[in-house]
Amino acid sequence: MSKARYEGVDIEITFDSQRCIHARECVTALPRVFVANASGDWIHPDEATPEQIAALAQSCPSGAIRYRRKDGGADEAPPAVNRVKIRENGPLAFYAELRLDGKPAGCRVTLCRCGASKSKPYCDGSHADAGFVATGEPKSKKLVSLEVRGGPLEIQALEDGPLLVSGPLEIMSGTGRAIERTAKAALCRCGASKNKPYCDGAHAKVGFRSV
Repeated sequence: MSKARYEGVDIEITFDSQRCIHARECVTALPRVFVANASGDWIHPDEATPEQIAALAQSCPSGAIRYRRKDGGADEAPPAVNRVKIRENGPLAFYAELRLDGKPAGCRVTLCRCGASKSKPYCDGSHADAGFVATGEPKSKKLVSLEVRGGPLEIQALEDGPLLVSGPLEIMSGTGRAIERTAKAALCRCGASKNKPYCDGAHAKVGFRSV
């Protein structure tokens, strides 16, 4: 099982190891809640306030850490603007009301674009060992205005192919610069496209396998 739940008095924390990219926001920001290298349970929800835990969870780019308030406080809401950040030499970090392969996926997910992850479509940090090199600062396209900027975002990880994204989306550089605003995109996840972050069909030439 990749998911584990940790019950506190006022908040429940869910941790999904399959989605974790080891950004270490949790163990550095709230080390009494998220205890690194613990031999047993490593998450202790009652060691911080629900507000602190909620803020920490929302800084987790992969969505591996999620929460449910039990004290009447607000649970996480989708962002007003759907966006994906292109990480330098790394994955695609999505922020939206997400559906991945037809299933609800929360508001945050980090997806592989190097082709080497053993947990596809999720990033597992393999880009570092694989020596993946891809800019997080591609050139911007001519920007258009979208009538709607938020709402559901559908991501389909095509078998042996790209990520097909449907719904309003702002594609952003790793530093936050707008690259494109669009309602449809095909994003590379084989690592071989010469037009990253977009798919150029290279997955077929390199024999990319998504499983």
